[in-house]
Amino acid sequence: MAGYITNRLVQSVVLIVFVSMLTFFLIHAAPGGPAVLLAPDMSKEQIEQARKALGLDDPLPVQYARWATLVIRGNLGTSFSQGLPVAELLIRRLPETLELVLTGLAVAAIVGVAIGIVSARKQYSWIDKLSTGFCFFGMSVPVFWLGLMLIIFFSIQLKILPSAGSYTLGAPSSLVDRLVHLIMPAIVLATANLAVIARYTRSSMLEVLNADYLRTARAKGVAERVVMNRHALRNALIPIVTVVALMVPRLVSGVAITESVFAWPGMGSLAVDSAVQRDYPVVMGITLMVSVLVVVTNFLTDLSYLVLDPRVKLK
Repeated sequence: MAGYITNRLVQSVVLIVFVSMLTFFLIHAAPGGPAVLLAPDMSKEQIEQARKALGLDDPLPVQYARWATLVIRGNLGTSFSQGLPVAELLIRRLPETLELVLTGLAVAAIVGVAIGIVSARKQYSWIDKLSTGFCFFGMSVPVFWLGLMLIIFFSIQLKILPSAGSYTLGAPSSLVDRLVHLIMPAIVLATANLAVIARYTRSSMLEVLNADYLRTARAKGVAERVVMNRHALRNALIPIVTVVALMVPRLVSGVAITESVFAWPGMGSLAVDSAVQRDYPVVMGITLMVSVLVVVTNFLTDLSYLVLDPRVKLK
């Protein structure tokens, strides 16, 4: 176990370094520069002075080495466009994104597993066909289109849900207000992932439902509820847990579109704005944070296999 953890830590560090290097060189290879250098009233000499002050005239390997040295010391740099420490910007936006991502993931996992179980138990019934059609719709519908349709229907036509933001400006903070603002973004973020989880759950449950040990349990007189929850579902959970873990990068990337549509003040919208403005330190800080999040999630997923199935051995 200790050897496995050590190997995973080494692999994780190497992976994070590789991702950071690739991202660093790609964003610097894009044409243009930080928006702060594109002000119409700046002369060429002023732009060159600004580039030198920001260290952008140095070779890319030198810039990356300087950035990596700062990161090792716990400093993610300073935003070109806002003039604030990147760590401060991320700390401000991270709770909003985590709230949206975790809510979307919880909705996708709970509803998706429930739909998959019902669909598997009612195989080829009208319920199964209806859930299959819903899953295909969820996997194929564009995120931005679904968000706009929800805004048009619930915000403009029915006027029952707010169309943007995470709270009501000028109103006292309350849990109800946060939940009302969270409903549509969470549904949009969860829809495609919910559909994938439902399909994987259905497939996994169908394999387990025909297993010999379930027939033996039923023959011994074990209640159907116990058979389904304790035996069938637990053995079907391993591939489902893997799918949910692999959705973390998808959720983090998808949240950028969702936050932009609903003007949600999280890291996703910050990433989009920073990419447009060529704010390299902020883009690198977000990339580093997401990379660490994905690596940690995959590691915890591997450890969860030991709980779900004691026969699994990590080497």
